[in-house]
Amino acid sequence: MTRARLPDRRAADAVTFEHDGRPWTATFGRTSEGQLLDIFIDAPKASPLADAAREAAILTSLALQHGCTVETIGHSLNGRDAGPIGAALKLILEESIT
Repeated sequence: MTRARLPDRRAADAVTFEHDGRPWTATFGRTSEGQLLDIFIDAPKASPLADAAREAAILTSLALQHGCTVETIGHSLNGRDAGPIGAALKLILEESIT
């Protein structure tokens, strides 16, 4: 599957959550039909974990844009200490943000 260029403007939802006692913000970009396209993760303090979370969000976004569903990604991370990206995806799946 080929990755299509994303629209410059798209709907997004932002949620704040806690993982391992640290606050995080995840922003989810969507198509006009509501399909999840990308995810951005940020933390208020710079750290190697925050850097890794941002990189994991980029890879998750690319997987979504190539047709992988959030359910498939969430299932593959289930039961692992997947860090902030796993916590953010769990929010999507449990709270039906998608």
